[in-house]
Amino acid sequence: MEPIILDKAFNQITKKKHVHSALLRVERGDGRFVWEKQYGECKEKPRYFIASTTKLYITNMMLQLQEKGLLNFDDLVIDYLDEAALTGLIVYQGKDYKDTLTIKHLLSNTSGIPDYFFHKQPNGKTIASALLKGQDTAWTFSKTIENVKSLKPKFYPGMKRKAAYSDTNYTLLGAIIEKVTQVSINEALKQYIFDPLNLKDTYAYAQASDESVSAFYYRDKRLWLPNYMMSITSEGGLVSTAEEACVHLKAFFNDTFFDRALIEDLKDWRIILPPPSLFYYGIGLEKLIIPSIMTGFVPIKDVLGFWGQTGAFSFYHPKTDLYFTGTANQINGSGHTGVIKAMVTIIKAELKQLS
Repeated sequence: MEPIILDKAFNQITKKKHVHSALLRVERGDGRFVWEKQYGECKEKPRYFIASTTKLYITNMMLQLQEKGLLNFDDLVIDYLDEAALTGLIVYQGKDYKDTLTIKHLLSNTSGIPDYFFHKQPNGKTIASALLKGQDTAWTFSKTIENVKSLKPKFYPGMKRKAAYSDTNYTLLGAIIEKVTQVSINEALKQYIFDPLNLKDTYAYAQASDESVSAFYYRDKRLWLPNYMMSITSEGGLVSTAEEACVHLKAFFNDTFFDRALIEDLKDWRIILPPPSLFYYGIGLEKLIIPSIMTGFVPIKDVLGFWGQTGAFSFYHPKTDLYFTGTANQINGSGHTGVIKAMVTIIKAELKQLS
C-alpha cells in the first residue's frame, strides 16, 4: 500500500479538532503488510486505555466458557449471581424481570438495564458528566448495582425491537465470569487471553501509580482517572498497545480460541444508539455504520469489531483481510469520525488494488 495513502489516512485522525494524541496500526491477515504511526503522547507512551474495546475481550471470554460447557448464552443470570443483587435491578411497569434476564440479554444490550454511566440520575445529571469534569471516583460492583436500582428502565429484557447500550450489562458479565472461573476478572482475562497470546503490554489497569499509559481527552481537557479505570475492568478498564490489540483481534476472528463459525451467531444487528451513532450492535460485537456518501458509494461491506468511548478501536474488514487498531484518545466523538474516515480511505485503496 502506498505510504502517501497511509499518511493521508492518519492525518484524517490527527487533524480533527481536539485530537491531541493518536495511533493507528494496519495489518493484513497474512502478515505481509504491517504499518503503524503515532502522534502526540502516544509516541512516548504507546500503551493506551482501550476503553469499551475491552468488551470484545469479554465476548471472547464468554464464547470460550460456552464452548467449554461452563455456561450458555441462554442461561438465566440469576443462576449465577446473588438474587439480592438482581432484585429491583430491572423493574418495568411495576414488574421485576430478574427471573427472565439471560446472559444473551446482557451481551446484546437487550436487557433493558439502565446504563449507570450515561443514564440521567434522579438529580438530572449523569455519572459521565462528573467524570468528564475530572472527578475521579471508583465504581464498585455494589455501588453500580445500587445506583442502577434507582433508575428507570426503558424496556424489559428481550422486548421486541428494543436495545440500549449499557455498561451495567458488562458489570454483570464480569461478575458472571468471576463466578464461573472462581478467580477475579483481572486474573480470568490473564489466564484465558493474555497469557495464551503472550501479551506483555495488555492488562487490567490495577495500580493508580501506573502512569505508563497515554491519557485521553475530553475536548481540550486531559483526563487522568486512575481510580475509575481500576474499577471498571469488564466494561472498559484494559490497557494495551495497537500491536497487541491487533494480536487479539486476529485471534478473535481466526479460530484461536473458539470456532470462528460462532461469530455468525453474533451478527444479530440492532441500531443501539440514535443518530449520529456510528455502529450497529450484535451479540457482543459491533458493525460500523458507514454512509455511502463517505465511501464515494464504493461498497465497503462489513467492518466488524468494537469502539471505545475514548476513540479506541479494534476493527476487521473481511473483504480486504485488513485489521485496524489504535486510538484517537478523544471522548467527544471527533476522533471517532476521523478514525472512520481513515479506515475508509485505506479500505478503498486496498479494494482498488485488488480489483
